[in-house]
Amino acid sequence: MKSRADELKLGKLSTTLCSVLAASPALAQSAATEPATDREGQLAPIQVSGQNTPSFKTDHASDIKFTAPLVDTPKSVTVIPEALIKSTGASTMSEALRTVPGITFGAGEGGNPLGDRPFIRGYDTQGSLFVDGMRDIGATTHEVFNTESIEVIKGADGAYGGRGGAGGSINIVSKAPHLGNAAEGNVGLGTDRYRRFTADGNWQFADHAAFRLNLLSHNNDVAGRDAVNNERWGVAPSVAFGLGTSTRVTASYYHLQTDDLPDSGIPYYYTSSNKPKGMNTLYPADVDRHDFYGLVDRDFRKTQSDIGTVRIEHDITPSLSIRNTTRYTKSSQDYIWTQPDDSQGNVANGMVWRRANTRASDVWSLANQTELYGEFKTGFLKHNFTTGLEFSRESSENDAYTVATGTGAICRTAGIGAPSGYNCTSLWTPNPHDPWAGSIRKNNDPTHQRTITRSLYAFDTIELAPRWQANVGLRVDDYTTRFQNTMANGGAKIDRDDTLFNYQLGLVFKPARNGSMYASIATSATPAGSLLGQGSETQSLTPGRGGVGANAADLGPEKNRSIEFGTKWDLLNNRVSLTGALFQIDTTNARVTLPDNTYAMVGNKRVQGLELGVAGKLTDKWQVFGGYTWLKSELRDNGKTTSDNGHAFPNTPKNSFTMWTTYDVLPQFTIGGGAFYMSQVYGDTANLHAVPSYWRFDATADYRINKHLEVQLNVQNLFNRTYFDQAYPTHYASIAPGRSAFVTLTARY
Repeated sequence: MKSRADELKLGKLSTTLCSVLAASPALAQSAATEPATDREGQLAPIQVSGQNTPSFKTDHASDIKFTAPLVDTPKSVTVIPEALIKSTGASTMSEALRTVPGITFGAGEGGNPLGDRPFIRGYDTQGSLFVDGMRDIGATTHEVFNTESIEVIKGADGAYGGRGGAGGSINIVSKAPHLGNAAEGNVGLGTDRYRRFTADGNWQFADHAAFRLNLLSHNNDVAGRDAVNNERWGVAPSVAFGLGTSTRVTASYYHLQTDDLPDSGIPYYYTSSNKPKGMNTLYPADVDRHDFYGLVDRDFRKTQSDIGTVRIEHDITPSLSIRNTTRYTKSSQDYIWTQPDDSQGNVANGMVWRRANTRASDVWSLANQTELYGEFKTGFLKHNFTTGLEFSRESSENDAYTVATGTGAICRTAGIGAPSGYNCTSLWTPNPHDPWAGSIRKNNDPTHQRTITRSLYAFDTIELAPRWQANVGLRVDDYTTRFQNTMANGGAKIDRDDTLFNYQLGLVFKPARNGSMYASIATSATPAGSLLGQGSETQSLTPGRGGVGANAADLGPEKNRSIEFGTKWDLLNNRVSLTGALFQIDTTNARVTLPDNTYAMVGNKRVQGLELGVAGKLTDKWQVFGGYTWLKSELRDNGKTTSDNGHAFPNTPKNSFTMWTTYDVLPQFTIGGGAFYMSQVYGDTANLHAVPSYWRFDATADYRINKHLEVQLNVQNLFNRTYFDQAYPTHYASIAPGRSAFVTLTARY
């Protein structure tokens, strides 16, 4: 695992830290690629990066549940390395995932959290986000200042991650201390008040011990949008003892705090009557892309994430190791956010109701994971295995605000502006600085949820013969959850207990050492309340959400099964990887509403697809990363809403394509760019609302002044295309940023 120590900062602290690092003789040496530890925990050889461009190709996933190299893993896995994150200028996980085809993002629904909500192969993955192999349940914007790589696992993966994961999961790999001294500071300045400062320092303070510190300060307006802005800062210290020895201990802490003015998006023209001539009721309104329907003096979104981790690893023998990880997390989210609502048909008449979506939530998690991994033989069979136990306790409190906005009818009865108390605004000329003076009151009556999970899992890659391998994974989760409603709704408690059994089975044929062909089958299960109210749940325990009725607590988990056939090849002396896969995911017991308005696990839906991928160096100077995904999704049985049968899934494009490429024109000078395409995406199961297809292009240029200094230019949305990147089921769609440019100066010591 390589790291050129990227991303870090904390405003003025960054400049101070860089000055201290520059003054230290011990740190005034060429930056080397971070030593990686292999499965036995020994340090891999250090490779000096010099003027060489780090590769976009990665051979292994960090999670030890993957018991074979990626080329021999019978599952689609895409790893976004730090070099690619840096090259694209991504500052968040969602921006980095733009390079992976087949991933879309869903908009926040109702009073659900605003945060990263990726969809993989047509399934919501918000509850299947992991940090260093452990679930991160809190809804938030995931930064990359402390990120080594991002791993995207596709297809049902209940065996790997536990509950959820119908379409796959995402694992963020954090930066960690390593032997040797290295330091890096980054200063980024750009259009739309873009200011980003990061710093990354690693100090070896003993023979086998090191300390690492990452810092961040970031703020920017959003290109092409009025009023919208983002501000955040973070700090991530970590210390490791025993590096290069048989026993290693690492302690780390991560803190991220954000303060944004959230984007209200653009309303749909979804009322067919009295629509302006020539307007399409399927797509968002054809208004100026800058139009913002929120209120600067009312709207806000503040989040805070804290993660504390202690990991202990010990090599029992050269071929057998054990590790234990304990983690405590706390995540908070507080917002009042304007949804440009048209529940009364106002938009067709040039008006928008400023509906206030609100939230005040806290989530806590305490988890412990113990894993035994290594190699052994049984006769002529060679095994590469991992087995583990995991215990977690997660709890949440979800409250809201009461905001005096009236109802959507206020547009018809009072009209735009002052007569409606500025709760109704113009579709064509909204003013985000309107002097709204309504009342705001926190309810102080939260819902409560607590979930306890006990898990046992085992994975094994078995070498049956020189050309044949079998991959087996099994996991059992004892899942217990309790939900308590608000006192205003009676404070009723709902309990649910489930045992989740999931598996992963694969057969790999290796026609050559550098290639494989495989077939695999895997399952996942989504029980009720799996998101603890931190997202949009099809299996919700909250009355009124996710089809919850009188018999909701009696219904078991939704179950999913994926089948995949694929091939993977490492070519050109292992410099580039090519992958291809055909897959199908079936949900045969989806929760649906029956004609008598009760609920049953009898729904049926399916997605089929093709995926192609490429990553690595085509030549010593030319790198590529990207691919193509084709998805055919179908709601085969949607219960009493028979009119939806045969429709496509929401948030599931039929075609998507991404390609990022760079070329070293000179040893010190690199140019590159990206092309991203996504076909039309529906926002709802009725397929009445959608966002149109789009192309987007980015560009970059990088000049390495010397071994200590580097300057990089990124231009995003190069041709200033107007497009939408999230489709809400009703009311609105989220518009993507316009063209922006920024320059980043990097200093290494």
